[in-house]
Amino acid sequence: MNAEMMLETAAEPMVLLSPLEREPSPDPIYMEGGSIGILLIHGFTSTPYEFEPMSRFLNQQGYTVYAPLLAGHGTTPEDMERTNWVDWVNSAIEAYEKLRPRCEQLYVGGLSMGGAIALHLAARHKVDGVIPMCAPIYSSNLVANLAMVISYFKRFKRKTLIRPEFIQRYLIGYDRMPLRATASLFKFLKIVRKDLRRVVAPALIMQSGRDETVPPINGWGIYRRLASERKVLRHYPKSGHILSVDVEKEHVFAEILSFLQDGK
Repeated sequence: MNAEMMLETAAEPMVLLSPLEREPSPDPIYMEGGSIGILLIHGFTSTPYEFEPMSRFLNQQGYTVYAPLLAGHGTTPEDMERTNWVDWVNSAIEAYEKLRPRCEQLYVGGLSMGGAIALHLAARHKVDGVIPMCAPIYSSNLVANLAMVISYFKRFKRKTLIRPEFIQRYLIGYDRMPLRATASLFKFLKIVRKDLRRVVAPALIMQSGRDETVPPINGWGIYRRLASERKVLRHYPKSGHILSVDVEKEHVFAEILSFLQDGK
C-alpha cells in the first residue's frame, strides 16, 4: 500500500478505574479492556489526566488503555528539574513492558512531548501503530544551549498562556517549566528526528491548526520522514495544542478508533 497523506478538517502500579470520569489526579490511568492495548504518553510538565476523556472513550470501545506518569511529573517542578529525557523515556519503556505481555496488539500514542516519545519507542520496539498528536520534532542546538545557559541564572519559567476552562480543567501539571529540563527536551527532539527513518509501523499523525506551542509544520515534518508504508496526516483547524480535550476531540477520538479498527 502506498503512503497516503490526508489533510482533513476534521513504573507505577496499574489501578483499574471506573469508566466514569475521576476527580482530577496526576495518577496513572489504567483501564482493562480487550486484547488490543493503547499506551498514551502525556506531555512535558503535564500528567495522564489530559487523556482522561480519550481513555474512557477508547476503553468503552473495548480497548485496554494505559497512560503512565512520567518521571519527574505529577509532584513538583523541583522534582522535574532533577530529571531529563532519558528518565522520561525510561518511564515510557517501563509502561510499554508492562502492557506488552497483556496485549496481542499494542499501539502507542502521545501528546506533545509524549508524541515524540511515542515515535522514539516505535523506532526501537515492536508496536502495531503509532499516534503522535501535536508532537514536536524541530529544535536547534542554539535554542537548546541557550536554555541550558539561562537555567544557571533562572531555574524556572512561569507559564503565562491562559486556556479556556473546558481545556484547563484537564491540565493539572506544573505552572512553571524547569529550564534545565526544557534544554534536555530540545536535545531529545534532535534524537527523535533521526529516529523517524526507523519507524515502519502504521502511523496516524494528528496536528492542530491553532497550535500555540508546536507549529503545524512539525506534523508535515513527521509525515515526510517516517518510513511507514501506511501513514496519514490529519489536520484539526479549530483546535489548539491540547488536542485530546479541545473542541474537535470527538473527531480526534473517532479518527483514532478508525485507525485502530483498520489495524485489526
